[in-house]
Amino acid sequence: MPLKFELCPGRMIGGSHPCFIIAEIGQNHQGDIEIAKKMIKMAKDCGADCAKFQKSELEHKFNQRALERPYTSQHSWGKTYGEHKRHLEFSHDQYRELQRYAKEVGIFFTASGMDEMAVEFLHELDVPFFKVGSGDTNNFPYLEKTAQKGRPMVVSSGMQSMETMRRVYETVKKHNQNFCLLQCTSAYPLQPEDVNLRVITQYQKEFPDVPIGYSGHETGIYVTVAAVAMGAKVVERHVTLDRSWKGSDHAASLEPEDLAELVRAIRTVELALGSGDKRMLPCEVPCHDKLGKSVVAKVAIPKGTELTLEMLTVKVAEPRGVAPEDIFSLVGKKVLVDIEEDESMMEEAVGNYGKKAKV
Repeated sequence: MPLKFELCPGRMIGGSHPCFIIAEIGQNHQGDIEIAKKMIKMAKDCGADCAKFQKSELEHKFNQRALERPYTSQHSWGKTYGEHKRHLEFSHDQYRELQRYAKEVGIFFTASGMDEMAVEFLHELDVPFFKVGSGDTNNFPYLEKTAQKGRPMVVSSGMQSMETMRRVYETVKKHNQNFCLLQCTSAYPLQPEDVNLRVITQYQKEFPDVPIGYSGHETGIYVTVAAVAMGAKVVERHVTLDRSWKGSDHAASLEPEDLAELVRAIRTVELALGSGDKRMLPCEVPCHDKLGKSVVAKVAIPKGTELTLEMLTVKVAEPRGVAPEDIFSLVGKKVLVDIEEDESMMEEAVGNYGKKAKV
């Protein structure tokens, strides 16, 4: 499989294509569809590629006792965990409404399917790709069924080992060639010492035929920008309209101005990464014209003299002569004309001297 594929219609990832930026709205919408729409518009306005939510079919994600357990956190939207989650869970019709709105705004729309039935609904909804959250990455029956749907996949790797990720890779690849893996640490907010960006490099070595990305829960944008500099082809960050809102994810989320700055920073870094082809660029020519050095005669050299290194030096000179990297190629050559002390060594004064490079 090539290192690039179409994640969304008309949008390739991997290779030299721009990093795909996912604004993870998750459940930071507070259970309010109008807030959710504002967040979709915010993601678009800030330059993100995709607005992403989290979809659960609660009776399939949790057992009854988990739903009935008391939930007294300051972030709770109900007396039990089930009441809390139901407050934050949009219906199928609301998801269709949000999908229509995202299309109107002009941003890709998807969600993490938090259980197998949620994946079935998202497949019916015709989302462009499936996001597998870290909590399901080692859920191999889920992975197989999701991969068999044939849609592109983005798989986070929080809480997993490299051994597990090798199994994930083999499991998904058996059914679906179009997927990428994201380095992720599942802590909210994430401390810098726990980010472990070097895993990106390890994934690139272990899984060289799939794009690698980063899903971050840290505060600020620096770490995510660094991930892109290390080659992340997809990045995902939680977003919010207000970090002070009730909800455990808000503290690890980017507010609009942060998201906009992240997008700008990523695009700047991508430009700065360049092609890897080391050569003098057009923007460097003025500096080279002003300060580029040449080989100069250290002493007066009569016509016919065989050059030695002691006769030569390197200076900023007018006119520009033989390039400094070719100085050793002059040694042993006979000069064809008289050369004054401190005069530039010109190519025509030495003839064919086997120069190494031309600037």
